Amino acid sequence: MKLLGIACSPRKGGNTEILVNEALKAAAEAGWQTERFFMSGKEVAPCKACGTCHKTGSCAIKDDMQELYGLMDQADGIIFASPVYFGSVSAQCKAVMDRTFALLGKHSLRDKIAGVIVVTRRVGAVQARSLLYAFCIGHGMIVAGGGIGYGREAGDVLKGWGRYQFLRSG
Repeated sequence: MKLLGIACSPRKGGNTEILVNEALKAAAEAGWQTERFFMSGKEVAPCKACGTCHKTGSCAIKDDMQELYGLMDQADGIIFASPVYFGSVSAQCKAVMDRTFALLGKHSLRDKIAGVIVVTRRVGAVQARSLLYAFCIGHGMIVAGGGIGYGREAGDVLKGWGRYQFLRSG
């Protein structure tokens, strides 16, 4: 079984990447093969609503999303992770979500296992997590659950209140 972790944070080494690494570490210990796709350092443009994917079955925009399409296709399960920005997912996460519209007609994500991680300083986690759950359900994925990490500075999610809340949420 192969699990893909997608960290949709522009911040390299931040709390979102830390929690994806923790989740993938646990999966690897359980025997899963793991793969990472971290948006820090990647370019994924927003959807142009050009309709090319309806005509050709693939997205017209050629950027790092092409790599992600391949990784998603190979995965049995996918963790979508995002920091919370103004009560929602990051722009990077929204771009990934919107660009998967090209996969809807092929049902490429249907029946894959989905997990969700959101990271927030204080508020907005429930809304962001709900949005990601709805996205996964819209693709016909099997949502296994998710977690919320609390913290501002890199590493805060692994100590104190942030760690406690991440381990408890589901």
